Amino acid sequence: MSVFTPLARPQLETFTAAYGLGRLLDFQGIAAGTENSNFFVSLEQGEFVLTLVERGPTQEMPFFVELLEVLHQAGLPVPYALPTSEGLALRELAGKPALLQPRLPGKHITAPNRQHCIQVGELLANIHLATRDNIIERKTDRGLDWMLEQGQQLLERLAEGPASLLRAALAEIDAHKAQILALPRANLHADLFRDNALFEGTHLTGVIDFYNACSGPMLYDLAITLNDWCSQADGQLDPVRAQALLGAYAKLRHFTTAESQLWPVMLRVACVRFWLSRLIAAESFAGLDVLIHDPGEFEMRLGMRQQVELNLPIAL
Repeated sequence: MSVFTPLARPQLETFTAAYGLGRLLDFQGIAAGTENSNFFVSLEQGEFVLTLVERGPTQEMPFFVELLEVLHQAGLPVPYALPTSEGLALRELAGKPALLQPRLPGKHITAPNRQHCIQVGELLANIHLATRDNIIERKTDRGLDWMLEQGQQLLERLAEGPASLLRAALAEIDAHKAQILALPRANLHADLFRDNALFEGTHLTGVIDFYNACSGPMLYDLAITLNDWCSQADGQLDPVRAQALLGAYAKLRHFTTAESQLWPVMLRVACVRFWLSRLIAAESFAGLDVLIHDPGEFEMRLGMRQQVELNLPIAL
């Protein structure tokens, strides 16, 4: 189970009392997380999620609280931080930054269809539109410089085939870094995978886990999202799902010529980011009872993105 900081019932009862939401009825750890400790919490007045933030500097937590409040005020289905009776949204529990948020309805989709992808494309565009004119700045700690540095360190520990693939990808990132950073920007979710979206049928009811959120190129966020929602088991893109997601996004925000030109590069960059982070997690948590996603999934996807036939819809 990926709960890095266990909690005792008396701790949680004391913590939740400050919200005025009634007695603690039940709580349980959530096994799906890989970076933070999350708990389902049942109080007399409803169902909630408690997050203990395990990674990242504490001083950046106000960014997440502010971003989620902006998106909540924009009418998007996000888990904004609830304030206590005294108005405190960001608190501390067990020595970690802690947020109590409403538990959103719905469940994760493991086999998305075209309609799911339309909803995700619309949601991502709305996140970008809600923030691009008033960006809340936060530099990601897993950006292009991180990829170049960590990638070079990992090269010597990879077999020749994967090392060759990664070496070429790092050279491409280095060559296009300035162009990528000059693309149109907004606030990004930066981790909008299937396990971070909730659906009831084909209706998207929630988007969770904003703890990789940052400011940056909107196209990067789109590439991250499409690589997960529209990939087949062999790593190739499903054109039907991919065109549905891109079309839904483009109806709300038009792409620029520079974005169209860099789209294949950005799909590969997004693969590198998660291939590297999963390789590092696999090494760091080896032998521990922590959920580790397969690094090979993104190695395979990166291989399949060497030739990209999927274009951005410039005009609809």
